[in-house]
Amino acid sequence: MFSEIKGITIEHYIIAHKIEKVKKLLLYDELNLTEISYKMNYRSVSHLSTQFKKVTGLTTTLFKNLKAKKRNTLDEV
Repeated sequence: MFSEIKGITIEHYIIAHKIEKVKKLLLYDELNLTEISYKMNYRSVSHLSTQFKKVTGLTTTLFKNLKAKKRNTLDEV
């Protein structure tokens, strides 16, 4: 029933929700990737990184760098 309403499986929904939280944690820049993976209950940093790339198409490092550059560009305006 969940899949019919949302159009995705509950597993994919939970993963997408976790990755959104990971994105926020990466942008806050208070925790490193090991701490984030532990906080989000991933079994390893590798597992988090693989899942992040599968969902976003970006590595965690590239995501963080792109957001930092975008923020710097906006600060200059």
